[in-house]
Amino acid sequence: MSCAAIIVAAGRSQRMGFDKMLSMLNGQPVLQWSLDAFLEAEEIDTIVVVTSAERFAKLAPGTGKPVLRTEGDEERYLSVIRGMEALPSKHDYVAVHDGARPLVLSSQIDDVVRTARVRGAAALARRMTETLKRTDDQRVTSESLSRDNLWIMETPQAFSFEILSEAYTLIQEREIQVTDEVSAVETVGNATKLVENQRPNPKVTVPGDIPLAEAILRSLEP
Repeated sequence: MSCAAIIVAAGRSQRMGFDKMLSMLNGQPVLQWSLDAFLEAEEIDTIVVVTSAERFAKLAPGTGKPVLRTEGDEERYLSVIRGMEALPSKHDYVAVHDGARPLVLSSQIDDVVRTARVRGAAALARRMTETLKRTDDQRVTSESLSRDNLWIMETPQAFSFEILSEAYTLIQEREIQVTDEVSAVETVGNATKLVENQRPNPKVTVPGDIPLAEAILRSLEP
């Protein structure tokens, strides 16, 4: 059963003040790290990078797998839809990844896709370990929240192509706001099996995230 990857890298990086996808991380662009992981993943046969032509031209597409490009959109979910539409042939499964998560491993991608093949929907996530508080509008604490069964969602997230396509069709029709694909498939009644991640997989969002990612890479060196 075939699985395509959609790497979403269409944002404008307004919080960074410069293009975070092309920011150098240990000698290569942030986006290249994500692309390389999917090129190495055994379960992925086609990759679509949702990004600008300028960004794409600065990547090394590698060999052995088709690497395609398509333009993104203002909304993240619309960028994912464009990625799905750009596939030259129908795939059984699709894995979606934030290009700004450069530390993902090919083995994690494979684990998520294999789980999706069994469950229909799977996503990388890590357990909530911080103390959670609810506040009022003035940021004054009102109660503590239990961390039991709470997870922080990450990517990749993989799904049956039909499940994700059905979810995004419904979301467009009803103008529902979602922040990730797991939220999207929940709208059509599909639960997602989580694959626990015990390794740092941060999203590069602000300038200080680059040296943090570099420090993590150094700490993981043998």
